Amino acid sequence: MAPEPVQIAMSSRTGGRARNEDACGHWRSGPAATGDGAGPVCCVLADGAGGHGGGDVASQTAVSTVLEAFAADPGCDAARIRRLIHLANEAVVAHQRPSDATRDMRSTLVVWACDPGRAEAIWGHSGDSRLYGFRDGRVVARTRDHSLYQALLDAGIADPSQLPGNPQRNVLIASLGSLDGFDPDVLAHPYRMEPGDAFLICSDGFWDPVADSDLEAALQRADSPQAWIDELEQSIIRQDRAGQDNFSAIAIWFGTPDFRTRIAAA
Repeated sequence: MAPEPVQIAMSSRTGGRARNEDACGHWRSGPAATGDGAGPVCCVLADGAGGHGGGDVASQTAVSTVLEAFAADPGCDAARIRRLIHLANEAVVAHQRPSDATRDMRSTLVVWACDPGRAEAIWGHSGDSRLYGFRDGRVVARTRDHSLYQALLDAGIADPSQLPGNPQRNVLIASLGSLDGFDPDVLAHPYRMEPGDAFLICSDGFWDPVADSDLEAALQRADSPQAWIDELEQSIIRQDRAGQDNFSAIAIWFGTPDFRTRIAAA
């Protein structure tokens, strides 16, 4: 049996926190729907905030809302992705209750979808959870964090080398949880995929301890999306950071990365 055109692996760990406020999931149309398993695919990851239970409610609400809406109307275009993110925001707001921990809950969100048959992907996000795109084992695309630190960096008054562990990195300037002025970033046009492309969607607890060069090196050694995530997770665990944040990731391969084919041939 031929492998799925899109291979997916997911992981979510609590780290050094009392509860896991990250959530992630994916939906794909099956062979029964398409005849070849190559129908639309959607992956989504959220990192909640709010404390005492509000964060996990926010992230789980966002993820379930996106996946249910995508399954009801699958497709890969900017308007649909923007609508999914707005639906998730509305759902988080609707779950806020003035009398309990959910009153101030917020969540980041990354939504990625692809049409394998057309070799097209598209994505959108709000907050500082990231999507990385890789080609030939190298980072070629990355979302821009909606954080105070990123804004200072864009203004030229922050040092990129000071990002890891910087407290300003955690101050978000955009996230799910408010209807006023909500405006997620969505890729304007579909991204043309090539066989061997890879994507990584992850919360800040995952990307903060790991440099882009480490993401690339682990990808170049991996023989599967799961092996890629496993190596990165072990790297984070070995650092043994005090109060390590929840760390979650979704690894996506479109076919088998070209460099793996070249290494095997050599």
